[in-house]
Amino acid sequence: MSDIQKIIVPDVGGDEVEVIELCVAVGDNIEADEGVVTVESDKASMDIPAPFEGEIVSLSVSVGDKIKEGDVIGEMKAAGGSEASEEASSDDSQEEAPKQEEAPKEESKSEAAPAASGGSDVIEVAVPDIGEDGEVDVIDVLVSVGDTIEKEDGLITLETDKATMDVPSTHAGTVKEVFISTGDKVKEGTVVIKLEVAGSGSSADSSSSSESAPAQQESAPAAASSETIEVAVPDIGEDGEVDVIDVLVSAGDTVEKEDGLITLETDKATMDVPSTHAGTIKEVFIKTGDKVKQGTVVVKLETSGGAASQEPSQAPAQTSEPVAKKEEPKKEAPKPESANRSPVPEAPAPKGNGKAHASPSVRRVAREFGVDLTLVTGTGPKNRILKEDVQAYVKAELAKPRTAAASGSAPVGDNVLQIVPVKPVDHSKFGEIEQQPLSRIQKISGPFLHRNWATIPHVTQFDEADITEVEEFRKEQNAYHAKIKSGLKITPLVFVMKAVAKALEKYEVFNSSLSDDGESLIIKKFINIGIAVETPGGLVVPVIRDVNKKGIEQLSRELIETSAKAREGKLKAADMQGGTFTISSLGGIGGTAFTPIVNAPEVAILGVSKSEMKPKWNGKEFEPRLMVPLSLSYDHRVIDGAVGARFSTEVAANLTDLRRIIL
Repeated sequence: MSDIQKIIVPDVGGDEVEVIELCVAVGDNIEADEGVVTVESDKASMDIPAPFEGEIVSLSVSVGDKIKEGDVIGEMKAAGGSEASEEASSDDSQEEAPKQEEAPKEESKSEAAPAASGGSDVIEVAVPDIGEDGEVDVIDVLVSVGDTIEKEDGLITLETDKATMDVPSTHAGTVKEVFISTGDKVKEGTVVIKLEVAGSGSSADSSSSSESAPAQQESAPAAASSETIEVAVPDIGEDGEVDVIDVLVSAGDTVEKEDGLITLETDKATMDVPSTHAGTIKEVFIKTGDKVKQGTVVVKLETSGGAASQEPSQAPAQTSEPVAKKEEPKKEAPKPESANRSPVPEAPAPKGNGKAHASPSVRRVAREFGVDLTLVTGTGPKNRILKEDVQAYVKAELAKPRTAAASGSAPVGDNVLQIVPVKPVDHSKFGEIEQQPLSRIQKISGPFLHRNWATIPHVTQFDEADITEVEEFRKEQNAYHAKIKSGLKITPLVFVMKAVAKALEKYEVFNSSLSDDGESLIIKKFINIGIAVETPGGLVVPVIRDVNKKGIEQLSRELIETSAKAREGKLKAADMQGGTFTISSLGGIGGTAFTPIVNAPEVAILGVSKSEMKPKWNGKEFEPRLMVPLSLSYDHRVIDGAVGARFSTEVAANLTDLRRIIL
């Protein structure tokens, strides 16, 4: 293979970006991941890295050029000549590693040598802290058995209410077993894969022993004589008795450790009582409707190895997959029918029987939308109410037309907006059409944006700030950092963040939230600013913390790192929590003004449009000044128009004269 390879632009989070600096010249020898050129978008600047170590053979771009993902910006000659091909062949040998288990004697000595010298251990990689209390959906599995991965490589992709994120590998190694499938739900501590990593023994011995060890541990009870035990209700955090709303097993059933036996319901949550061992159910002492407490015996269990240990390698997957398989058909079934009949999903007929079986996460969603769960019919296992059932109920209720007479007798919370549904239209009758699905982020954020726009009385204040001196100072600083090769690039957005933070200290009502009962304001003594970032999948809002306590250079570094993580889909849920104010900048795209939607539970958001040179009267003559448009939207329940105008003026003044920020 040729030693000379092209340098291709990776995903830069936008259509085109501008080359603002060439970091290398033809003939330079550079390291892998060292910057080749620096580009700048409307939100941040970043380096295009070298894909490997080597010598720059040619560069095909200049300062001022526009480039996008997939463009070729130059060519490199790999360091070490044939080493590149040797690495490729070593990758091929790694891909053949799983075959070693089937025919270890047939391997060549050259292939077996690395394994014999390094040895291996098999470890389990679990889901880390993802900033969510409950379970989240698995939307993609990125690895399969036999794959060779590096540390920090993504294993699975999760989706929460705010973002998608990858669960990274904690070690480099070879994937031996995958326990998670697309559509499963996981939480902190859920085992994702079994990974073979470098250890102390020989590869063949350690891999075989590591695979046989779990089997020996799980089959150990089978070797011993059967034992019958009683499984009782553990500590459930309640002093008195609680209701049994479902019995999940019956005599003769074979269960695994942690499988649910019965489902309990308290005033705050529903929960399953898990089995403490694997085995066969000999007797069930509880029935639906009973009341139990800590220590109440649930079942008598025979803990023999038997059938439960015949397939030990599948045991981890069985703890999560059956649940997903049971729920998926029922969750998906209503969607195609409702999609064909109407753009608004039809909610199941309300039961209104006074009882609602739902998980804590579903109850939290219901509280957010103000839904009475007793009016929602569940489509999950045992008629359990799912999140999709609540969403379908809300959409159907909002879409119901209400006459004046009917609304007079209807409950106050019953479609108070009286939204009339859009009549379905067959657009194909008028010409050629193409149906494109919404992105995952659009599907998630859409209902929340609709809620914010429909429930918050918005007022938008328009203003503009003179940033002539700020822009001159920014360019001087960027030239200085380019000269000393610090790698730092300062964007205009950082100065807007500092100007807003200073104004928030003076007008703390903009740094507040309404209490849950709407009777008081929660004033926050910290200033965390969310920055709307455009990604290939949609808009996300990561949060930069303590903006008022950080300098321009520190904020610039954080903004560049955070924007890059957002575009790569590596943001964690914690990265988008705790915001007190949001900035949405369209300065790199264009426009003169827009009306941003308040990001509840915040009470205000600032929109920034493209700056423009305008003639301004200085008292004697007109002179050209660089003006940036500002669009401030705020919750009129909390902020009066006069205060809104003063805050907007304060931000503009801080941008015009940076000295105000240090006062």
